[in-house]
Amino acid sequence: MQPRTLALRRVLHRVPEVGLTLPVTQAAVLSALRELPLQIDTGRDCSSVTAVLRGARPGPTVLVRADMDALPMTEDSGVPFASEVEGAMHACGHDLHTAMLASAARLLCGRRERLAGTAVFMFQPGEESAHGARTMIDEGLLSADGPGGVPESAMALHVTSRLAAGTLQTRPDSIMASSDDLHVRVTGRGGHASAPQDALDPVPAAAAMVGALHTMITRRVSAFDPAVLTVAHISAGTTTNVIPETALLEGTVRTLSEETRARVLDEIRQVCTGVATAYGCTCDVHIEVGYPVTVNDPDVAERLADVGRSVLGSRFVEPMPDPIMGSEDFSYVLSRVPGALAFLGACPTDVDPAEAPPNHSNRVVFDEDAMVAGVALYSGYVLDALRPG
Repeated sequence: MQPRTLALRRVLHRVPEVGLTLPVTQAAVLSALRELPLQIDTGRDCSSVTAVLRGARPGPTVLVRADMDALPMTEDSGVPFASEVEGAMHACGHDLHTAMLASAARLLCGRRERLAGTAVFMFQPGEESAHGARTMIDEGLLSADGPGGVPESAMALHVTSRLAAGTLQTRPDSIMASSDDLHVRVTGRGGHASAPQDALDPVPAAAAMVGALHTMITRRVSAFDPAVLTVAHISAGTTTNVIPETALLEGTVRTLSEETRARVLDEIRQVCTGVATAYGCTCDVHIEVGYPVTVNDPDVAERLADVGRSVLGSRFVEPMPDPIMGSEDFSYVLSRVPGALAFLGACPTDVDPAEAPPNHSNRVVFDEDAMVAGVALYSGYVLDALRPG
């Protein structure tokens, strides 16, 4: 099946689309699934595709997901099938995910007699910060009246250029972090830079907040349930001889448990308000809530690893030593359905994984041969989960 998988991946790579509206991508997926014995639905508020395969015998429902959207960046990978869309690139491997899942759906359609239950293939837009999984859930994906009913379990794969091609890694419990954005506006009173005593300078207050926030993380958060806070953008003023009225801080907050997440977000508000008051300023703290923590069900994670050992070989399945502080909106599915996310290595064989341009780099290149393992894993998971009793 690799030629078919490869062809779809390259079509998608040439025409990347960003966000929730992916008409060209959606059309390519629908074409790939045409004439298969699938019940196919498309989204109302996004370019999603949901395909349902009903086995020959009754049984549970399982869900497998591929995300389809690209990133707003210009490609510099040098591959001959590079993006033809200026300012958009499949830099996170979602084109591989989509092609692998389409081929897995085709493979499983040919094995329908071996399935006792229902497989739901979730082709999702808007994973990159657009809450595409939440949109599909709001449209009824996981409900009893949804396309395939309530799933008993769910799984997703994510390729990475930082693992040897064909290697599978997963772990129980937290595997990826929550993600929230921080916006703080500090307000003082502007004036002439030569007479700071006649103004109320917000810049020292903002600078003190940066240090206080970082200190808060090290003193208020357990090292065994960590959090990351990064102030990534600071802006104030327009010229050298004017004290501005306002200063702006922006950054990101990542945690590995919802308890720590809630505590850190509350502490941020307290720290910023307290520092502003100490400097005679006021502040407005706005936290843009992002994706939840991605939490693997231990039993499903182990079952997925077992499938990997069965279809890939034991030497290609490794324990994942630590979570990743990036975020993933498959977390919305896993907060409602026992399931697991796993990482599939796709580093080119002539590159050291430690030196490979990472996901989200405009120079990232993935080993397309790894898609064979991805199709096998998606298919193997469904065959195992829907085995006749």
